[in-house]
Amino acid sequence: MANYLFGFYGSIWPEIPEEQQKVMGEWAKWFEQLGDAVIEQGAPTVPGKIVDKDGAVDIRENPLKGYTVIKADNLDTAVNMAEGCPGIREGGQIAIYELAVM
Repeated sequence: MANYLFGFYGSIWPEIPEEQQKVMGEWAKWFEQLGDAVIEQGAPTVPGKIVDKDGAVDIRENPLKGYTVIKADNLDTAVNMAEGCPGIREGGQIAIYELAVM
């Protein structure tokens, strides 16, 4: 069993409060379905910076929207778990990374 980072990209947050509540309910249901596989539910993110040898610049293209850490038997299982995410139905994507044990 390994831990995997789900990095959420591209989904759009609705402006209408009723739609926001609906989306939050869908996310809550998905997390409930994942059950004990959720190690850290994570949080949404706000635009940030990327740092390299030349300094820091604003992230302008495809910013990370949030993250979650789950446990799964393997990458294929993690992919299957991610496929139920409501953010995907909203046009988003999930990058999945196995977290190495150090």
